[in-house]
Amino acid sequence: MKTKDPVNQDLIEHEINSGYEKLGLMNSKVWSEDPKRLIFTLSRYKFVSKMFNGIDSVLEIGCGDGFGSKIVNQTVKNLTISDYDPLFIDRFNADLNRKSDIKAVTHDFLEKEFSKSFDAIYSLDVLEHIHPEKEHLFISNCVKSLKKDGALIFGMPSLESQLHASPASKEGHVNCKSGNDFKECMEKYFKNVFLFSMNDEVIHTGFEKMSHYLFTLCVGKI
Repeated sequence: MKTKDPVNQDLIEHEINSGYEKLGLMNSKVWSEDPKRLIFTLSRYKFVSKMFNGIDSVLEIGCGDGFGSKIVNQTVKNLTISDYDPLFIDRFNADLNRKSDIKAVTHDFLEKEFSKSFDAIYSLDVLEHIHPEKEHLFISNCVKSLKKDGALIFGMPSLESQLHASPASKEGHVNCKSGNDFKECMEKYFKNVFLFSMNDEVIHTGFEKMSHYLFTLCVGKI
């Protein structure tokens, strides 16, 4: 098969050699129902990829279908992704990880820390699903899996954003926080915590109460 414009011929070669990429179990549904939401989600991964650029060993906690993880894998040296649900991990290893060196494993951080420590850890859209009474256990196990001089990023929807959240999101979001509360929470575990805000795909340091998403970049384990 030949394309009319020779510039596009490599697209056909890629199709023949690699087939089509899959979005994954979770993000296929997102793309079908609300495509712009996928752009917002991937922008969060881009932020992590920029902050952790060049870092040796990195762990993602709560990777879901792992589709966005490939963005981080472009800039770090060794990426391990984890989820407590083996279905996501099995699907990733079977469908999405054909030409990747990402290591995907099943692990529940409400049970124990990881078996090794990492230079950096990130967890996006997970903490808001952890019930407040289990928050300390979850965060502690995350921090225990981080090297002494490592960095950790948590990302979650802001408490203020829940006024506009869908019924399904509100049901699952049991632990959203405002910016100050989020920062104070992480200062129990780290000496230095930097708060970033997000609206759509734009990251900024503006007034967090007008932001729909928040990041904490944490360094200096206590």
